[in-house]
Amino acid sequence: MTTASRLVLARKRRGLTVTRLAQMVGLTARRLSDYENGRAYPPPASLTALAEALEFPESFFAAEEVADLSVESVSFRALSKMTASQRDISLSGGRLARILQDWIGARFRLPAPELPSLTSFSRLGSDDEPVFPGEAGAENCPAERAAELVRTRWGLGVSPIPNMVHLLEAHGVRVFSLSRDCPEVDAFSFWDRGIPFVLLNTGKTAERGRFDAAHELGHLVLHGEEQVPHGPQAEGEAHRFAAALLMPAADVLAHAPRNATTSWILQAKRRWKVAAMALAHRLHELNLTTEWQYRTHCVELSRMGYRKAEPQSTLTRETSQVLGKVFAALRTEGTPPADVARDLDLRPADLNDLIFGLVVTAQEGGRGSARATAPGRPHLSVVR
Repeated sequence: MTTASRLVLARKRRGLTVTRLAQMVGLTARRLSDYENGRAYPPPASLTALAEALEFPESFFAAEEVADLSVESVSFRALSKMTASQRDISLSGGRLARILQDWIGARFRLPAPELPSLTSFSRLGSDDEPVFPGEAGAENCPAERAAELVRTRWGLGVSPIPNMVHLLEAHGVRVFSLSRDCPEVDAFSFWDRGIPFVLLNTGKTAERGRFDAAHELGHLVLHGEEQVPHGPQAEGEAHRFAAALLMPAADVLAHAPRNATTSWILQAKRRWKVAAMALAHRLHELNLTTEWQYRTHCVELSRMGYRKAEPQSTLTRETSQVLGKVFAALRTEGTPPADVARDLDLRPADLNDLIFGLVVTAQEGGRGSARATAPGRPHLSVVR
């Protein structure tokens, strides 16, 4: 029998409507809807046609049910501007990430989630709230104080963060990559059974990727599992959190001059590994530049190409340390990536899309005897 939820998942992963997929395989839209709703099961010939059109192994459609991932539970940025296809591809990628996480979690000991909760944050007394000289309103900004709380709990001090993805993974966040079929989506996050997930677009600049990771951490910390992280207010809070986490007010105030020049911004952005525009905004946020100076910085940076890119940047795009260790350990015990894809009933290319393109190739590997005789479950540790 065909698992209806997997048929829907596969179709949405490819960004197809019911009508379009039905046309591709020679079915009526009504008949395909019957298959997706579980009112009927496709005969073998139709299932083969669907599997070929969707580029999923036929075995994928016979596996266990896959829980839905609702749009209400995900921290999509500018949801109203997303197309249905972009939304569907992203959400289906999140569902596949959960399947992969379950597979890995059953075989490896991963870091336990340890994110400060909004409840613990709200218990901060006035004596514990950080106040930074020269920062207007910082003492009344929940996102700013939440970023300070995270830095305190995680022992980061005020130094620049070397690697955001590694930091998230060290504290139990499961980080995966977004599908290359949806380049318009920057990132999103969600909670699943007490586990925080972040999916990142690998096509953005390294600086923007770091900010996206910090932004999603802001959603996970500030909005948790209960709140719906949508709308301008939630996005503004996550944005302020990311800026405060990556560019702590105390550190910026210690290094930045008042009325900084654009040239200084281009040099100093390397310290915090952030985009030039993000640093210009942070300086204005901390009252280190006037409104006129901030606008001047934006105009000059845009003219030099810094609106959407970071010209001449040498910063390397961050990738997953945990996933790298997982697949290295699997290779050691004789399990090639193609076998993992086969266990998950996925194409190697779809697995590769989830793991930052770390190890999977187009070559299918056979199941070797080394897999059956491999030693006990390897344990992972994450370098902080």
